[in-house]
Amino acid sequence: MTFFYQEYFKIAILICFASILSFLILFLSFIFSTFKPDTEKLSAYECGFDPYDDARNVFDVRFYIVAILFLIFDVEILFFYPWCIGFSFLNLTGFWSMIDFLIEFIIGYIYIFTIGALDWK
Repeated sequence: MTFFYQEYFKIAILICFASILSFLILFLSFIFSTFKPDTEKLSAYECGFDPYDDARNVFDVRFYIVAILFLIFDVEILFFYPWCIGFSFLNLTGFWSMIDFLIEFIIGYIYIFTIGALDWK
């Protein structure tokens, strides 16, 4: 049971360190930053369009496609972290199932690349 608490103690130290570091960076950014308000800085920015213009402007769909593809591939990459950490504890089934996942991931990336979803022209 003590081994269980020792493992979580390392995670608690990591969370405490990350919290202290993030608050320190946030606090120091307020101290050392200069605040010079300007009309350009204070105005709303909407992807290069004037926010007070007509809402029916033509908007390029490629922004949404790239954002969705980024989310999909980013979540898939997160599955590699537990596999890399527990790689030495896996049996052959776990190894080959992750290799299958990796092959499907590469096929998906090649498909996205060949249909031109990442081209900006």
